[in-house]
Amino acid sequence: MTIREAAGGLRARRFSAEELATAALARIDRHNSTLRAFITVTAGQALEQARQADRELARGRDRGPFHGIPVALKDLFATRGVRTTAGSRVYENYLPEINATVVEKLLAAGAVLLGKLNMHELAYGITSANPHFGAVRNPWNPEHSPGGSSGGSGAAVATEMVFMAMGTDTGGSIRIPASFCGTVGLKPTYGRVSRFGVLPLGFSLDHVGPLTRSVRDAALALNAIAGHDPLDPTSSHRPVVDYVPEEGCSIRGVRVGVAEHFFFDHLHEEVESAVRGAIARAESLGAVVKPVRLPDIPALNAVARIVLLAEASAVAEPYPEDRSLYGADVRALLDQGRLVPATDYINAQRLRRKMRREFDRVWKEVDCLLTPATPSAAPRIGDTTVRLGGRDEDVRLASTRLLRGVNALGYPALAMPGGLSAAGLPVGLQIVGPAFEEALLLRVGAALEDGGVGIPPCPM
Repeated sequence: MTIREAAGGLRARRFSAEELATAALARIDRHNSTLRAFITVTAGQALEQARQADRELARGRDRGPFHGIPVALKDLFATRGVRTTAGSRVYENYLPEINATVVEKLLAAGAVLLGKLNMHELAYGITSANPHFGAVRNPWNPEHSPGGSSGGSGAAVATEMVFMAMGTDTGGSIRIPASFCGTVGLKPTYGRVSRFGVLPLGFSLDHVGPLTRSVRDAALALNAIAGHDPLDPTSSHRPVVDYVPEEGCSIRGVRVGVAEHFFFDHLHEEVESAVRGAIARAESLGAVVKPVRLPDIPALNAVARIVLLAEASAVAEPYPEDRSLYGADVRALLDQGRLVPATDYINAQRLRRKMRREFDRVWKEVDCLLTPATPSAAPRIGDTTVRLGGRDEDVRLASTRLLRGVNALGYPALAMPGGLSAAGLPVGLQIVGPAFEEALLLRVGAALEDGGVGIPPCPM
């Protein structure tokens, strides 16, 4: 059931918000011991919020599509009086006195908050194999990774523990779990959604966005959370539009770019087949598919890695000096970031601006790009390499190489399911567009979804 369907059922009184929340909590009880998607479950608070939603709807007060809908938050979002751990012992007892702006917006929309979701420690990694709160597992096969850093968000949405989960994306951390877990994941334009009250990783790379069961649900979520926030100095003043594509939306005439010189190198053959199938489907729906040459994406990825190494270590400077509080992988990355010279960081930022100008010229040729999200389906938990195109690649670098550069550019990107591998694991697509063109990406994604691109519900 989607958010739209649940909202319709609530208003038709086929079920209550309390019944929705109770069913969601039962699924958490059933699956969380295996998947470890949640760090903190706020059952009592959620049931009271659900009862309040029922009372308001009965009185005729309708806050919109999220009124009475169970959702959850990656454990980076400040929640007043509910611990916010960032998946780390550094924050394991942190009780915020405020809500993040996104949390306030969701509460104002009537959402029912079921709790805080597990993640890669400090959001600094792609496995969600958390050494402090347990490794999150992939609901399609618990021996495989859910991706990260928003791994709990992907697992919770895929298993229908919640209808929507908030995540963050600094180098692919919404889109990797979406790809691996078979959900939709939206990384909006930098500045489109407030980051106030969200614990940072990379100041100039962090994005906040939803993971959902459908493209239109992601659009509903963006409607609820987008907009200027005076508490976030990077927040855009650009007006918010209605992001939800109409039923039967058309993509006739949309120029879909295919950049085969990078995005189709070193892919698993099942991923390539799924993405090319989606491209063919877009063309059959009237889109104009155009080959396009992009700026140097490997160089852009290198820029993004340097910026993140330096910024993440700068963010961590006030943290406790007790090195035992950190997992080994995060500790190594923070140490590495402290070795990045200031000249490298400044030159990376200069090159980043240059490549943004070069990339802006691409949008004169095409309206969006359709690419793979990740070059393979989810690897097994503990795997450090993946075999792609006849060579072994580091799992972290492979999983981020089609995604990381988009963070450096600040463009919006939508990940969505494109099919299943022979092993029954989801394969992900990515749609990238110009700044503040989320409505276009969501329309293309919805048209593909309407046209049969996607996967069945997770069997768990």
